[in-house]
Parts: sequence; C-alpha cells; structure tokens
Amino acid sequence: MERTIAAISTGTMNSGGISIVRMSGADAILIADKVFEAKNGKSLADAASHTVHYGLIKDDQKVIDEALVILMKAPNTYTRQDIVEINCHGGILVTRLVLETLLKHGAVLAEPGEFTKLAFLNGRIDLSQAEAVIDLINSGNKYALKASVGQLKGKLSTAVRGLRDDILDKIAYIEAALDDPEHYDLTDYVDYLWKNVENYVDNVEKLLATSDEGRIIKEGINTCILGKTNVGKSSLLNALAKEELAIVTDIAGTTRDAVKEQVMIDGIMLNLIDTAGIRETDDIVENIGINKAKDYARKAELVIHVLDGSKSISQEDLSIIESLKDKKVITIINKSDLDSKLDCQVLERELKDKYSLEAKVIRLSALTGQGLDELGAAIKDMFFKGHIQADEDIVIMNERHRSLLIETLESLKKVESGIREGFTEDFLTIDLMDAYEKLGLIIGQQVEDDLADRIFAKFCMGK
Repeated sequence: MERTIAAISTGTMNSGGISIVRMSGADAILIADKVFEAKNGKSLADAASHTVHYGLIKDDQKVIDEALVILMKAPNTYTRQDIVEINCHGGILVTRLVLETLLKHGAVLAEPGEFTKLAFLNGRIDLSQAEAVIDLINSGNKYALKASVGQLKGKLSTAVRGLRDDILDKIAYIEAALDDPEHYDLTDYVDYLWKNVENYVDNVEKLLATSDEGRIIKEGINTCILGKTNVGKSSLLNALAKEELAIVTDIAGTTRDAVKEQVMIDGIMLNLIDTAGIRETDDIVENIGINKAKDYARKAELVIHVLDGSKSISQEDLSIIESLKDKKVITIINKSDLDSKLDCQVLERELKDKYSLEAKVIRLSALTGQGLDELGAAIKDMFFKGHIQADEDIVIMNERHRSLLIETLESLKKVESGIREGFTEDFLTIDLMDAYEKLGLIIGQQVEDDLADRIFAKFCMGK
C-alpha cells in the first residue's frame, strides 16, 4: 500500500519567519482537506494544480495556525505524486503541531531523503541527480555548489547515457551477427570496435581526471601551516579565519597543540592546521607538539611554510625546507609591513636550485592582511591550474562515481587487451557488458535496493 509521507522541510533548530511542512502521496490532498480550511471555502481537491491557498490549519475545529498551502498535483511534481506544502509560521512548536496533525489524519513520517528517493524511483531524476541534491544542500563553497547544480541538471547523466547507448549498440550488433551471420557481417568489425573503445577510454579518463579537483572542491585542501617559532603562523591562521582562533604572543612556544579550522580563500576551502613552532627545546610537552607538526606536514596536501621576513633565514628554517621535498609548498615571507631581509624571486630560485623545492614564494602581512589575495591565487594556480571548471564542465566529486568509473575503465582496457590478443567478438562483449553495467550503476539504471537505501539515508529529513 502506498504511503503518504509528511515531514518538516525547513530547519527547526531555531524559530524563523516561516516553516514548510511537506506531504507527498496519493492521499496528500485528502489529508490536507481534513486539516485545512480555505478562506474562500473551497476544497483543495477541487482546486487547480500549482496554486496557492490562504486559510487556517485546524485539528478538531481547534485553530493551530493560519497558513498558505501550495497544491501540486501529479505527475508534474518533484516526486511525481500529489504534493501539498503548508507554509506556516516558523515557530518550532507550531510547526511540529502542524506535522503532528497531518500524521494524526493519515500521513506517516517520512524517512530521511524519502521525497528524493520517490523522485528517483518514479523516474523524475536518476541516481546521480539524486546524489547531487544532497551535495547541493551540503555545498561548502561556490564551486561545489556550481558543480552540484551541473550534476543536478543532468550533465553527468547525459555523458554516461551517451556512453552506455553507444556501448550497447556495439554489443547488440555483435550478438545479432553471431545469431544471424547472413544479414550482419563481422568482417573488419574488430578494427571498427577498437577505434570506438579507444574513444570510450578517452572519455572515461577525462571524467576521472576531474576527480582530484572534484574531491578538493567538495572536501577542501588539507593544509598545514608550518614554521619555526614566532614567525606568525597563528597570526596567519587568524587572518585567514577572520577571527582570533589561536593565541598570539611574542613568547616562543605559545602554540603547543594543533589548532584546526576550515577557512575559505578565493572560494577554495582549506582544512587548516596551525602547528607548534619548530625549534630545539627540552620541554617535553612542546616536543610532542613539534613532532605532531612534522607528522601533519607529512600528511598534508599543501604546506604553507611561514618565514619571518624581518630576519635572515636560520638553520631551523633550512631544516624545515629540507623536510618539504616532494610536497606542494607555498612559502610565505611574513611581516611584509616591516623592513624585509628576504626577496621573493631570489628565495624562489634558491629553493629550487639548492633544495629541489618547487615552492611559490609570496610576501604577506598576517597583521594587515596584505598579500592574502595573492595566496588565494597561488593556491588556485597550484591545484586548479589557475581556473576552476566547476561551472563549465563535468566535475566528479562523488567517490562512488569515481570508483565506478575506475571499474568501467578497467573493463574497457580489458576489451582493448582482448582485441590486441585476438579474442573473438563474443569474448569481447563480456567486458563491454561489464563496462555498460558499471556505468548504469552511476545513474541508477541497475541498482540494488540496499545501495539506494544507503544513499538516501544520508539525506536530511523533509528532502
């Protein structure tokens, strides 16, 4: 029996101007008519679709709230079922009372993501678009938002469907030729197939090439601020975060444990860790912090190495530089508001020639904020080649999609290998079909119930 589900679709942590309680299902309009009294006296069942109605929400003639009710009739709705949305006043209590009244009159409480799950099951969106909905809700920056909107619009779906259709055509032709060789000729077909499979591989590799960028857009860059004591690491963290997160003093060794914070710079999210200053010390607790700092630097995707521009480079600075080979490094000459003893271009050349360190060197003042824009540009250039494609091309941000594309690529390369080794066409269709099925899992053309349940369980209530 089909459920008519209901849930609060707006945040309920604090009171606000309005709240929305949403219902979807065959009995949504019937239930709404039981609790809603329109000012014009007409029932919702007799109203046109996609209309707004003003009136009172009642329970046994007791007025709960005045509200605007939006009526949307199937199939032109998000779930392709009848949907009723009650826009009530935004108090936590009144919103819950409206929901409880709907449940009392026949609705059942929706599970997390159930509205979007219905949209998927009823063919309104495919699985990759459904996943884009939760990514859209959880977007932490404008690039993640743009990439999610592109996926929701069906950019990835279109690319995947195009690949699947073409692969299926090749499989179908081979199967037909094997069954009816008089009408379908396989002469030289392997050469034709080879060119097509090369094209499939190229397309999948292009999609996979965006996955590192996509992960960074979605999750941020794991970034470690490293340097000796009193170079301004904590001041830099505070400047990037635009608040006093770390204690700043002239006393060496003030920062003993890591301070973690997510900050946004030029639209890019950094998962920042400010670490203890590197120096020789007999302090046991400080040494623990220093060892942690070195460990964070080893694991970081980006190290921001901070130097005190008002002083010459010390042996401690050089020791840190030597530990950063093979890392992505941006070297900050801090305290640019003071007379500087370090030159950016000279230092950049020395780091490359003497220490084999390809570091971008930037002059910056954590105190005044001068140079922060240049830092953002350097990060964008280092990780995105100066330009983020999120609003133009498909960007793979979802780990499930990435894994399935890797498996698709492996299957296609088996086809290439089979062609080189002279396998017959019927053997080649095995790996072609595997690639076809893996692509289908991305958009939900072939999906098991438990996978769908796991995906939609990540959603918030009411969506």
